Amino acid sequence: MPESYYKEALKLGQREVRACASRGEHPYLPQLDDFLPAERINKGTSVGLQWIPTELIVGTKNAGRANAFARNFMPLLGDSSEFASKWTSLCEAHIEEGIRDPVLCYEYMNRFYVEEGNKRVSVLKYFGAPTIYAKVIRIMPEQNGSKEVELYNAYLEFNRCSRMHLPEFSKPSSYSKLQHLLGKEPDEIWTDDERKDFMAVYHYFREAYAPNGNKADASVGDALLVYIEVYGYQDLRGKSAAEIKKAVAKVREEISLHREEVPIEIKTDPNDEKQPNALLSILKPEPKPIKVAFIHDKTPVTSGWTYGHERGRAHVERVFGGEIETSAYYNALDDGDASEEIETAIADGNSVIFTTSPRLLAASLRAAVEHPKVTVLNCSLNTSHRYIRTYYARMYEVKFIIGAIAGAMAQSNDVGYICDYPIFGQVAGINAFALGVQMVNPLVKVRLEWSSVGGGLEDATKRLRDRGVKLISTQDTRSLSSKNRSGFGLAIINENGETPLARPMWMWGRYYEAMIRSIRDGTFKTEYEGSSRALNYYWGLSSGVIDVECFDVLPESVRRLAALLKDSICRGVEPFCGPLFNQEGESVIGEEQSLTLEQIINMDWLVENVVGAIPKYDELDETGKATADVVGVEPSTKEKQS
Repeated sequence: MPESYYKEALKLGQREVRACASRGEHPYLPQLDDFLPAERINKGTSVGLQWIPTELIVGTKNAGRANAFARNFMPLLGDSSEFASKWTSLCEAHIEEGIRDPVLCYEYMNRFYVEEGNKRVSVLKYFGAPTIYAKVIRIMPEQNGSKEVELYNAYLEFNRCSRMHLPEFSKPSSYSKLQHLLGKEPDEIWTDDERKDFMAVYHYFREAYAPNGNKADASVGDALLVYIEVYGYQDLRGKSAAEIKKAVAKVREEISLHREEVPIEIKTDPNDEKQPNALLSILKPEPKPIKVAFIHDKTPVTSGWTYGHERGRAHVERVFGGEIETSAYYNALDDGDASEEIETAIADGNSVIFTTSPRLLAASLRAAVEHPKVTVLNCSLNTSHRYIRTYYARMYEVKFIIGAIAGAMAQSNDVGYICDYPIFGQVAGINAFALGVQMVNPLVKVRLEWSSVGGGLEDATKRLRDRGVKLISTQDTRSLSSKNRSGFGLAIINENGETPLARPMWMWGRYYEAMIRSIRDGTFKTEYEGSSRALNYYWGLSSGVIDVECFDVLPESVRRLAALLKDSICRGVEPFCGPLFNQEGESVIGEEQSLTLEQIINMDWLVENVVGAIPKYDELDETGKATADVVGVEPSTKEKQS
């Protein structure tokens, strides 16, 4: 009977009051009028009729009925009151035909405060209705730059496309990330079916992740985002609650990492690593040979990048001899997903796996979660994942030196720079090169072209040559199929051919040797002790994993300059020291200041003497888009474009 429902609801309200009192909390409904001035509320804008989540209705607009309800919207007035009679009548209406009239709510920071229809909300909350039909007036917060407002603004953009109020995230970027992970363009509007389908998945996941509203160690939204990133959206379909719980348990550390304010710890040198106990090292039995796999997205014949990593593999085979056994797997993305190739490598007995492209990151993460005893590392930069580690080189140090060489050889002509993908680390390389040029010859401009835009490397070179640019920094690596062995690095390119001047050197063999040694002696495992963050290895000139080769055609004075700069950087001198100005002439850092590593990695701006721009996502070729999807900088990531 409806009367009994009211008595039960009354008990729930009284219980909530006692619980709030024990916690020292206000036991009644919050009132919007108490914390927002009338002039702010009066500036609210109607956003029409919509279904809103019941759980986000948290208070009333004014004090009229605030004390008639506990904080959970359950009633507090006696069961013989007129209030109780009206509540009971609404209860009967809901049971017989449903409550149809919309309530009137004010929305502020994705929380709803009722002006008309408090009893309707109370009845529907009592029966556990997931949503309530409401006429909504939105009040915008003051744009004060706070994290809360930034998060709300990101939610508004997501809400505009999806018309959903859930899920909620702890970071602004998570909203656009979800849009991207679901395969949608940044501004793409969701269909009604897509919205209903996602909300069904969301509620099902929430029940498995935090049943009966129990608090978990991260929000449902954060946990769901990590799940989709690791396993994919389609994986949730057909999974039982028990299977979801088991999968969530595997990615628990990844979920916790998602909440970290600074999720990445950067290792700048092999000497940063913890050293194992010397006595234990002596007593430890001789290690068994380990199998190490190198998984590539291309082949050494077609890709200079893959060729360089394969030379690194050959180096560690020579150094370790029979202590390790290596194998290579090529074209891992031929089937669209590298998971099958990685699973094959694991089935072949490999306990250490290096995936050598950012495009293999997602599959690497899934494999690491599913095979916790296998060590998986991915060659990329600025990615925060707890179950895999990433590695890259501070190539911007080398680019600064090569830029100085270019400045010395350019005389009064502009120099060219060709970059492949607008990803983390590459923009720093462009800027470091330009600063090296500027240091030696402040009158020279650096003309920037992209090989992933408007054709390949030859087209980018032609665009520079058509502008009269002859001194060009081209690709950083060469493949086995390269016809011209000198066609990379800094070169003078004219109608008579190419004259190489200097080139960057990736010493992947030394990198892999150091990493494998740390895995074998145990320091690799102990690095996570006492840390909850992801580890990125970002070694440079001082570690010997990169270098500059100067050709004999360079004047002796220029080669001495290069050697002096290399020695200075190895001693700790930073290429990115102030004052620094961007292309708009704005000061980035002042005199006697230096950029932090995080600022260098996340560069999405160009220095003042660069002529060109970071391409937009739609301008990139398919490989460029696939790479930018994983580690791209703005504005070249699909998920960040507005």
